[in-house]
Amino acid sequence: MVNEENIDLLKIRIERFAELHLKHVIHFESFDSDLTAFLQEDAWRNQKRNISVTHLWFYKEQLVGYITLLADALNLSAELQQKFQKQGIKYKSLPAIKIARLCVASRFIRKGIGTHMIDFTIQLVLKLNEHIGCRFITVDAKTSEDSKKDPVIFYKKFGFQVMKSNRTNSIPMYIDCEKFIVELRQMSSNFSANEPK
Repeated sequence: MVNEENIDLLKIRIERFAELHLKHVIHFESFDSDLTAFLQEDAWRNQKRNISVTHLWFYKEQLVGYITLLADALNLSAELQQKFQKQGIKYKSLPAIKIARLCVASRFIRKGIGTHMIDFTIQLVLKLNEHIGCRFITVDAKTSEDSKKDPVIFYKKFGFQVMKSNRTNSIPMYIDCEKFIVELRQMSSNFSANEPK
């Protein structure tokens, strides 16, 4: 068992969900029973059907969290369409990765694992942009009465913005990854320019 001390994020092991992990997920516990049930009942089945991919976070051989990702498109509101038209982008939707589920085991909340998962997703967007276009990360954040466990507050910390919606049980949010993509390209070109010839 891992105790309640701070954890070393460098010792986190991330693995793509595979059949051999089924024995680990049955013991996973979260404060959100829906997120626990998804991992235990749906994640593997959805992955086998190419609907989504779940990545498991392990620390000292214990499953401490997971993130499920899938392809998405950000349908632009009239306001966002105007913003992008000013940049010469005239589409009604733009490519995205969706965080379908993000969950940290109850005992490991506030240990930096959720932040690590967001960083992982941003890095994935950067990697995808070497092969295909992907500009945004989207999520439907569940609403919560408990501000300490409120996903909306968590995502806003990273720069996610709320989209207008009439939903009451979840709030659609997005982050534009363009700034990360531009920074990576600049770093790459600076590195190339400084290479010995």
